[in-house]
Amino acid sequence: MFEDRLKARAAEEGFAACGIAPADAAPEAGTRLRQWLAEGAHGEMLWMESRADHRESPAALWPEVRSVIMLGMSYAPKEDPLALEDARDIGRISVYAQGKDYHDVVKKALKRLARWLVAEAGGPGEADVKVFVDTAPVMEKPLADAAGIGWQGKHTNLLNREQGNWLFLGAIYTTLDLAADTPGEDRCGSCTACQEICPTDAFPAPYRLDARRCISYLTIEHKGPIPHEFRERLGNRIYGCDDCLAICPWNKFAEQAAANRHFVPRAELAAPRLADLLALDDTGFRALFAGSPIKRIGRDRMVRNCLIAAGNSGDAALAGPVRALLDDPDEVVHEAAEWAIERLSISSR
Repeated sequence: MFEDRLKARAAEEGFAACGIAPADAAPEAGTRLRQWLAEGAHGEMLWMESRADHRESPAALWPEVRSVIMLGMSYAPKEDPLALEDARDIGRISVYAQGKDYHDVVKKALKRLARWLVAEAGGPGEADVKVFVDTAPVMEKPLADAAGIGWQGKHTNLLNREQGNWLFLGAIYTTLDLAADTPGEDRCGSCTACQEICPTDAFPAPYRLDARRCISYLTIEHKGPIPHEFRERLGNRIYGCDDCLAICPWNKFAEQAAANRHFVPRAELAAPRLADLLALDDTGFRALFAGSPIKRIGRDRMVRNCLIAAGNSGDAALAGPVRALLDDPDEVVHEAAEWAIERLSISSR
């Protein structure tokens, strides 16, 4: 069967999950998106709003599409992402960003699989394809649910029975009519662990996320000063947050050995010292985060995050590196340095 050979090939390309959905799958996703946008829960992520029409369905983006192939690549961590919560002089980086940039890794694998698909179907005249990873207006999680490779959990991320919630998602749209898989089944049950652990109460209800309160949004997407009401709750998180993912009980079934080798954490990103990061200039930032998704937020935003973590640390040894940033030309960095110094002064009294 062609679909079985496709999934076998996907596994050879490093994907831990593969499923197929018809192009008209997940019709309710567009309605939920519109409601989310109307509530303003997307914050400063204006691209979600500007291309909402294209996100509503695969056909809205590409009218010729007939089938959607959804794929997941594992980045399951071998260490507990919550283990460094109390490390005062360390900044915590989300698991997904500790290795190579997933955009590059997943897209290359998708392109190889797409070329195989076209060749097996008889060539470009018989099948056309488009590949997408994260940056395109594609509703990956609802489509992955529709394709049967998992379900959207109460934390709004995709869950898989074998891989937990540690999956990077990619999509191949094709003009081929492929046999669809059975959609995913919600298996969250009565569990509310992800809702309860969230440091900033970013879930107004199960299956709903207010990005404006999410630490991942605040440390990555938000460009201005971190709102004061959230600063203490950021703790030592300097890029993203894994709490709602790490606490999920389905992760105990994750096949740790299945994590793609490209996502093995770089030593310098697994437990970086705040003092070292606070000393980064733009050149140093670019050198340290070359080949990492972190690079896109720029030096100023990363240093801002590290200053908040330093202020939360209570570590007097960080006062020197923080004080050196009081004259930083970036206003947001300057303000964060003032806040951090005040916090460290209070904690040393």
